[in-house]
Amino acid sequence: MCGIVGLFLKDKDLEPQLGQLLSDMLITMTDRGPDSAGIAIYGTPSDGKAKVTVQSAEPGTDFDDLDAELRKAGIDTSLTVKSTHAVIEIAADNVSAVRSVLAQIRPNVRIMGSGDSVEIYKETGLPKDVVARFEVRSMGGTHGIGHTRMATESAVTTLGAHPFSTGADQCLVHNGSLSNHNNLRRELVREGMAFETQNDSEVAAAYLSAELAKGKNLGEALTGALDDLDGFFTFVVGTKSGFGVVRDPIACKPAVMAETDQYVAFGSEYRALVNLLGIETARVWEPEPATVYFWDHEKAA
Repeated sequence: MCGIVGLFLKDKDLEPQLGQLLSDMLITMTDRGPDSAGIAIYGTPSDGKAKVTVQSAEPGTDFDDLDAELRKAGIDTSLTVKSTHAVIEIAADNVSAVRSVLAQIRPNVRIMGSGDSVEIYKETGLPKDVVARFEVRSMGGTHGIGHTRMATESAVTTLGAHPFSTGADQCLVHNGSLSNHNNLRRELVREGMAFETQNDSEVAAAYLSAELAKGKNLGEALTGALDDLDGFFTFVVGTKSGFGVVRDPIACKPAVMAETDQYVAFGSEYRALVNLLGIETARVWEPEPATVYFWDHEKAA
């Protein structure tokens, strides 16, 4: 049993409140997942810039002078440290170089996600503590997703927490369990995909990244997941401009959605949405089994 939340803002006036709204939604789901928690926030991209969010179990050692060492390697950067995580801002064409250099100079540092707009923060502990540790309430953005985890099939670790990110500006949160993840993992490894954990949810994220790399949009990739993934699942997925939801054909995992002129919201339970502005007059529904729901800022523009 895990808790999922998501918020896709249509109204730009709400963007400064995204972190606050998502934090409150996530904390409401604490009893569905007290082991660990995480949030992905999609901010407004900066022209020509990219972000790499990294994590360390020893941030005092690994983040000290990291920006200076990256500059010595020829990568101009700025570094913002938040507890066990840091956001490295670089030129967009330097993401691969940063990954390579980090592997050499900071082998214990793990990359949580990268892209033009996404920042991902996740750790073990209660959602309220994770939110406070990373100052999520102060963050603005266009959309975001969050997860509270109750581990059932793998260890309680930072890397095992959600969201999982396996592609640029892509991430996934999952409630459920996949039965064919080992076979699918082997296929994806043969295609060149790398994995950090044995978590089945990371396989789902990697599957979607692989499908998006083939030129599909998020809606098409989620449709393919209904045929290719076996098990019980509710997925909420973010991309640079998109927000998608899909449930397996049996749909035994709880889910509720709400939409107004200002936002689209997802929660594992309605209580995650109850404090949102205008929820009293929102269109509220339970997403149908085997049905893809997909919103995109670029298409709306």
